[in-house]
Amino acid sequence: MDGKRWVGAAAVAFDTTGVLMLEARHDLAVLWDLRSQPAYRGVGITLFRYAAEWSRKRGCQHMKVETQNVNVPACRFYQRMGCQLGEIRRFCYAAVPAVAREGMLNWYLDLRDIK
Repeated sequence: MDGKRWVGAAAVAFDTTGVLMLEARHDLAVLWDLRSQPAYRGVGITLFRYAAEWSRKRGCQHMKVETQNVNVPACRFYQRMGCQLGEIRRFCYAAVPAVAREGMLNWYLDLRDIK
């Protein structure tokens, strides 16, 4: 927050039954959403680092982040933050006409490297 103005937010899923992206693992967190106002883009770095530290403190070894192949700025951001591309699913959105040609990219951050 900047005063009363919303500037960014992050949501993390961890040890949550029914969340398939967690791969039935208890040592994995998923950065579900990360957003910031355009004028506050730098806050994304702070939110990402906070989400990673929050996950590490709960015993997670990895944090997973999903994005799409068409979201090049997000892909570059996650790579800069230390994530490694771990999975490409080319046709996972095929049943959704508006995004049927997009591919899912799953990035992983090794939280054991965070000091």
